[in-house]
Amino acid sequence: MESIGVLMICPMNSYLEQELDKRFKLFRYWNIPQTQQFLKENSNSIRAVVGNSMAGADAQLIESLPKLEIVSSFSVGLDKIDLNKCKEKGIRVTNTPDVLTEDVADLAIGLMLAVLRRLCECDRYVRKGLWKTGDFKLTTKFTGKSVGIIGLGRIGTAIAKRAEAFDCPISYYSRSEKADTNYKYYPSVIDLASNCQILVVACSLTPETRHIINREVIDALGPKGVLINIGRGPHVDEAELLSALVEGRLGGAGLDVFENEPEAPEELFGLDNVVLLPHVGSGTIETRTAMADLVLGNLEAHFLNKPLLTPVV
Repeated sequence: MESIGVLMICPMNSYLEQELDKRFKLFRYWNIPQTQQFLKENSNSIRAVVGNSMAGADAQLIESLPKLEIVSSFSVGLDKIDLNKCKEKGIRVTNTPDVLTEDVADLAIGLMLAVLRRLCECDRYVRKGLWKTGDFKLTTKFTGKSVGIIGLGRIGTAIAKRAEAFDCPISYYSRSEKADTNYKYYPSVIDLASNCQILVVACSLTPETRHIINREVIDALGPKGVLINIGRGPHVDEAELLSALVEGRLGGAGLDVFENEPEAPEELFGLDNVVLLPHVGSGTIETRTAMADLVLGNLEAHFLNKPLLTPVV
């Protein structure tokens, strides 16, 4: 398989990059200054694309690679891949579900605790020597808070199970009510936000879920409510979120994702009721290695004419 051209869109994982380099003819797209010229010269040798949550395969790239057979995403999200174009051209698509579920769910709980108990602010309080001047202010408990989850898929369900261990009542919104759960279902995001204290975004990013967190939803969550986003940045209207936090219409937020990554709104930096993370939901050594192995396994399965491990298209 050393002669098979694989285009890696951006740096994402050193182990994955090394293994791709060993097993295939690897092209590192981010190192190429003249991308259009490169694509013209190598279009007939590239048969696979590897992307992630930041960059994938849009229609323009797909059209420029006539020999492309498979797009393998180092991510569970598919919003950076033009799935319709892939279906149209018979290009296979894979992602990395399941292996990152536990880490992302763990992080969601961590964000809830960090926001409610002001853990980051407490850390700064000690480091700056302020403890000597008096005790830190009282915060808010997590146990028993009602948790509403947008999207009760693999990750949403894993978050719910963890929150249940803290005696949190669970409710959810999804496109349809789930038959295999006892969690309370709300038919709209507004209803869900109105009936929970912590609102978690855990759904896929689609045109329908873009800005699913808007002013109306934020106001329904209210001045004591907390928003947690471990989904995708564009799920949240950041301008509305920022104004709600500044004006006190929302109690706090824990954000692992942003609309224009790696940029995050600087206006958030000075807010103590916000915890900001650099999209590290799956960012453990163990999980990233498992994700890389899935990407490699899918590529090898495809080129050996074996069933794909995690097919999407």
